[in-house]
Amino acid sequence: MDEPPAKRHHQHPPSKGGRASQPVDTTAKDAELLASNNPFMPMFLHFREELDTHHDRRERVIKASRDVTALSKKMIFTLQRARKLAAPLPAALEAESSQRLSEIHSALSSIAADLQGVNAQRYQRNISGGLQELMEALAFRHYLVTGTLLSYTAAAADPVLAGIELTVADYILGIFDFVGEVMRFAITMVALAGGEGGDAHRILLDLRRIREEFEGVDTMHREGGSYIGKDVDRKMVVMKQCVEKVENAVYGVIVRGSERPKGWVPEMETLPMQVGGRDE
Repeated sequence: MDEPPAKRHHQHPPSKGGRASQPVDTTAKDAELLASNNPFMPMFLHFREELDTHHDRRERVIKASRDVTALSKKMIFTLQRARKLAAPLPAALEAESSQRLSEIHSALSSIAADLQGVNAQRYQRNISGGLQELMEALAFRHYLVTGTLLSYTAAAADPVLAGIELTVADYILGIFDFVGEVMRFAITMVALAGGEGGDAHRILLDLRRIREEFEGVDTMHREGGSYIGKDVDRKMVVMKQCVEKVENAVYGVIVRGSERPKGWVPEMETLPMQVGGRDE
C-alpha cells in the first residue's frame, strides 16, 4: 500500500463567532482513508498534495514578484537623481542601485527552483509584472551609464535574474515603460540646463528611434503562450505621449531658449499611472 502523505495542517473556515478554528492534523484521518477498501482514495490524496504544492509555489512566486516590483521602483527613483548621460553613476547612486540589485537577486533566487522546466510557463503570468518592472530599471540604468539601449540578449543573461527565464514579451513591455523614465530624465535635463537643453537633444533622437522600432512590432506574435497585442496597444499610447512631451520641451528650448526666464520649467501633464498592469 502507498505510504501515507506528508503531515499537513488544514485550517477550518471561520466559525459563526468570527474566529477561525485551530489547524487540524489530518495524518490520522489520511491513514484511515488509505486503509479503507476504496481503491481511488490513494489517488485523490495524491491529487490533494499536488494542489497544495501548486498553491504554495504560486504564492511564493507572487510574493517575490511584488518584492521585485517594489525594489525596482526604488532603484528607478534613485537613478532619476543622476544628472549626466553616458557617464558613470555618482558613487552614492551606484552604491544604492547596486544594493537594490542585490536585494532583487535574493528575491528571485528564492523562487528560481519554482520556475524551472514546465513551471517556467505555468507561473510566467505570476512573475511577469516583477520582471517587466525589473527590465525597466535595468534598461534605465544601462542607458544612463552607456547611452545605449539594453538588448534582450544582455538582459536575459544578467546575473540578477538568478537563472529565471526572461521572455521576449516581458522584455518588450519593460522597454515600453522604460521610455517613460527616460522622458522624465529628459524633462529634468531641459529644466536644469535652461536654454542649453543639455542631453535632451540626444535623448529625443534616441526616443524617436525607439518609437519607430516599436511601431513595427508584430503584436500578433505568440510569445509565452499568450498574445501581447493588447498590452502593446495600451502601452503604445503612453509611449507616444512620452516622446511627444520630450519633443515639445526640446522644441521650446530651440525656438525660445534664450527668452526663457531663469528657473523656467516646461509644463508637463500628468501621465496615466500604471497600477497592477492597468492604466488608472
